[in-house]
Amino acid sequence: MVIVLKKKFLKSFVELTGNPVASSILRYVSASRLSKPLINMYSSAYKIDESSMEYPRTHYDSLQSFFTRKLKPGVRPFDDSPEVLISPSDGHLSSYGRMKDGHQFTIKGHTYSINEIFMDEKRASAYKNGWYFVFYLSPADYHHFHYPADGTVINRYALGKKSYPVNNMGLTYGDRPFETNYRLITELSTAYDKLALVKVGALNVNSVQLYSSSKKAKKGEDFGYFSFGSTILLFVAGNSPFSPTIQEKGAVQVGEPIGKWVPQNCSSKN
Repeated sequence: MVIVLKKKFLKSFVELTGNPVASSILRYVSASRLSKPLINMYSSAYKIDESSMEYPRTHYDSLQSFFTRKLKPGVRPFDDSPEVLISPSDGHLSSYGRMKDGHQFTIKGHTYSINEIFMDEKRASAYKNGWYFVFYLSPADYHHFHYPADGTVINRYALGKKSYPVNNMGLTYGDRPFETNYRLITELSTAYDKLALVKVGALNVNSVQLYSSSKKAKKGEDFGYFSFGSTILLFVAGNSPFSPTIQEKGAVQVGEPIGKWVPQNCSSKN
């Protein structure tokens, strides 16, 4: 019971709350030195694998700096074969599959439309009849995101302003967070298909941080992170033979193979 209460308390600092005033206070405290004493409790409560961290626990001067920690080089190996699609993040693969009716998928009883997620039917049309993957990053997870394939960044834009939770409760009872929350979309042109990574912010419109505006996407490269709770939607266009290779929903890590294209003489899809 004590552990559950500790987790609930600590979770509020990284997923924030539905109240904007409370969220502002929690955001300020988590990013300040005032929160440093919480790091030990946080690491213990969520059983953080400190052996994979870039620096020891004592290096971090706030709960947020610990939450956004990097990993040691090489601890997330990946298959660099161009036909293999890898997971863009650590987290929980909560749902995946082919679009229903060409443009819909269902999570926690809610049916979402890619037309609403992209807020533009023309942009969404590239992913109709394609595939989707949904990754939820819990407070225990590494919160950086990586390119799942080699390619070129052809679009990068932000949508939405509202801030609802993207945890299990938020997805069940919230106001369709994937279609309303602030989200930063990165579209890639690869050797096989167009991909879209939709980084969904949770209760903080500035929670998605990118490193640069480079157009080059290198498979496995860390290109940004979430400063608070988060979810990633990965969409694969339906232009070439692709299928998931992951066998079931559950825990995944950056670099883990999740799908594969059948090698053909495919040109880049723009």
